[in-house]
Amino acid sequence: MNGPGGTIAAGHVTATGGGIPVDTSRVPAREAARDELSDPMYHEHDPNLLERGINRFWDWISGLLDGAAGAAPGGPAGLVVIALAVVALGAALWWRLGTPQGTARTPDTLFEGAVRSAAGHRSAAAAHADAERWTEAVQERMRALVRSLEDRAVLDTRPGRTADEAAADAGGLLPPYAVRLRDAARVFDDLTYGGRTADQAAYLGLCALDRDIETATPLPTATTAGGSAL
Repeated sequence: MNGPGGTIAAGHVTATGGGIPVDTSRVPAREAARDELSDPMYHEHDPNLLERGINRFWDWISGLLDGAAGAAPGGPAGLVVIALAVVALGAALWWRLGTPQGTARTPDTLFEGAVRSAAGHRSAAAAHADAERWTEAVQERMRALVRSLEDRAVLDTRPGRTADEAAADAGGLLPPYAVRLRDAARVFDDLTYGGRTADQAAYLGLCALDRDIETATPLPTATTAGGSAL
């Protein structure tokens, strides 16, 4: 500070009486400075609590990335390559396995909805065929075939039976048609649960199988075997 005698060293003040400098205690000076700096005008531009938290978070993320980059072969460039490889692997798994399902799928049944007779399923199949809805036509004709076997007591009426089960049971009682029945069940599953589509040839082939089986005679022990095995 400046006085009549020139510059006086910090930490001294001039006495009012004789101008003799005296020492001032450091503690009061420090408290005075702290009181001065506590004035809100000095903290108008300080970050608030949220901003400080965000800054610390990004500092933590930056530290993690710096550590990973140092440990990865090739430094930061190697870290980028590893990240891209992980993304590519995830995309490949998603493409191969599809979207994860929340619950496991239960076996799908051949019949669903209201109960129809074999004639009712054949009529529905014919209506779909007239409109060239071949997928629905094949599905209904397969249901007509199995319902006809149940109506004739070749197969017992079993709720929840799948197309594969019906083909296996009927094939054991009608051996000459076992292969065609198995192929028909596979086509039904592909259409109903695999998302595939049918054409006119598939429908006409199933109609032929339905007509052949309608007049076929099961094995002599079909009734006994069917009753015990089904």
